Amino acid sequence: MPPLGSLVALHNVTFCYPGRKHPILDKVDFTLHEKQRVGLIGPNGCGKTSLFHIIMGLLRPQTGTVFFKDTQLNRKKDFKILHEKVGLLFQDADDQLFSPTVLEDVAFGPLNLGASPAEARERACQTLQELGLSKLEQRITHQLSGGEKKMVSLATVMVMQPDALLLDEPSNNLDMGTRARLIEILNELDLAILIISHDWSLLADTCEDIYAIDKGKVTQSDKAYLHDHRHAHPYGEQPHRHRNRIKLTSDQKKEER
Repeated sequence: MPPLGSLVALHNVTFCYPGRKHPILDKVDFTLHEKQRVGLIGPNGCGKTSLFHIIMGLLRPQTGTVFFKDTQLNRKKDFKILHEKVGLLFQDADDQLFSPTVLEDVAFGPLNLGASPAEARERACQTLQELGLSKLEQRITHQLSGGEKKMVSLATVMVMQPDALLLDEPSNNLDMGTRARLIEILNELDLAILIISHDWSLLADTCEDIYAIDKGKVTQSDKAYLHDHRHAHPYGEQPHRHRNRIKLTSDQKKEER
């Protein structure tokens, strides 16, 4: 059973895609607590996005259970309350945006939950303003840049006033200015955040805890492993430490060059 007081928890979850010999997630236990900020790392294809989709009920595991606020979610309809309180930002913004204009896209969620058109519009306008996106209100969604689409996708999630955000590669294809604004927004939020990313400096700037998925298992990692620099060794694409280097004299540095 998951720890009492958890926000989202997976217990003994195993998931295998059809035709695969080995499960992509194997007897996984994972807990996200209220206001916890977690980064999730691992090689491509290791099951990070699958974990998100299992949490949201988009995939059903072969074994194991999903819990939301200590309540076991067994059937598709059980996930409705989770969908109202946990927002998922897809890796590809085009999977999230489908209305003609930005304002309509952001207002869709509140409308779907029973808000009046006037209330949904007010909440959408307020969310766009808070994210600095008011100028995009009447823009045609499919004509936005990649970075604009990603930020509008975030607005469609934030307008729901969630208790937790699941963000799948949120900084992909963002310019430096938009990326910096995204980090600023995330650090201002007072809610639980679970971020999948290969952008380790983003995770270092926004997350308190780091977990890794490898060979079907989820394990906690050391945040000190996250760093950015040029690599000239075979493990440069995975989190790792560096031993302290011996300081070279100026003559040794010249010789090394």
